[in-house]
Amino acid sequence: MKQSTSAYVHIPFCEHICYYCDFNKVFLEGQPVDEYIEALLKEARLSLIKNPVKNMETLYVGGGTPTSLNASQLDRLLSGLREILPYNEGEFTVEANPGDLSGEKLDVMKNYGVNRLSMGVQTFDDRLLKKIGRKHTAKDVYDTVRLLEEKDFSNVTIDLIYALPGQSLESFRDTVERALALDLPHYALYSLILENQTMFMNWVRRGKMQLPEQELEAQMYAETIEAMEKAGRMQYEISNFAKPGFESQHNLVYWNNQNYFGLGAGASGYLENRRYKNRGPIQHYMKALTDNQLPILEEERLSQKEQIEEEMFLGLRKISGVDKTVFESRFDQKLTDVYGDVIEKLKQQKLIAETDSRVRLTKTGLFRGNDVFEKFLLDKEN
Repeated sequence: MKQSTSAYVHIPFCEHICYYCDFNKVFLEGQPVDEYIEALLKEARLSLIKNPVKNMETLYVGGGTPTSLNASQLDRLLSGLREILPYNEGEFTVEANPGDLSGEKLDVMKNYGVNRLSMGVQTFDDRLLKKIGRKHTAKDVYDTVRLLEEKDFSNVTIDLIYALPGQSLESFRDTVERALALDLPHYALYSLILENQTMFMNWVRRGKMQLPEQELEAQMYAETIEAMEKAGRMQYEISNFAKPGFESQHNLVYWNNQNYFGLGAGASGYLENRRYKNRGPIQHYMKALTDNQLPILEEERLSQKEQIEEEMFLGLRKISGVDKTVFESRFDQKLTDVYGDVIEKLKQQKLIAETDSRVRLTKTGLFRGNDVFEKFLLDKEN
């Protein structure tokens, strides 16, 4: 495999389960954490034997909560990853929860070249934090940011969620204002998506919880874009805003439809037009590796049609859109030959803009992303 690539590493442990989360995660207590780390490192070795690569441009350790590991477990994980993976320099991100970080853990991260932290803040409204099952408070966020400054971690991003149950416009505005007051280089804002098998979904189905109306959600999104741009954080993807030069290089690997390894229980990867997903339950994941097998649960080789569709869905998430030259060099056909009619229709509806080099969503298109994306399904009557 010639092209450089990236790796996503999944740590499924949490000290607390949030009510809206459907990621692969388990309570930390009583779990075989040390054995899991060894299994994960073994998977990294086996994966590289099967798919040798010369260079990895980005590493991303997510979860779960990677910072729920203690300092020595974190040390073992990061030292192992640096030893096994051909990552020299680039963007190395670890996800953290406010209140989970200590000076000792940050020293370990610094030691192994972690140069970006992603923190799940969600909201600065303590009442709402409690309601969604988060265990941190707004004060924990401030304390953690202070600690990061002391340890000279400057490339920090925070995730916020809007359209939370019972969230008023005032509460949302306050959160955006407080987030921007921290003067961080990167922010990600997602609207709450109800996932199956979460407590939130059960509550909504039983009529125990109300979510904000769609108009309010759209207003929150519009105000986010305005506030971010006013503060010099440019929108470079539907949900992501950054100071120029601080865009997430790892996430751009996904949106540019490039290769990445998925390591860990329940992780997904994409290598040489093949998407795969690992076994989720920790014991099943570890059992496969004890038998020297990769823990792959399912894999699918994408047809060219599917690759083209994904190129559009993912690429149009970026504000810069899909590059016609890249498309042609990848698929040996012109973007306009494949999608000319669709693009014309969407241009008439003012949902898409086209230049000589690119196709991208308009401001209106951003609010109707999913409607636009589905028009790029090739076997659909558009």
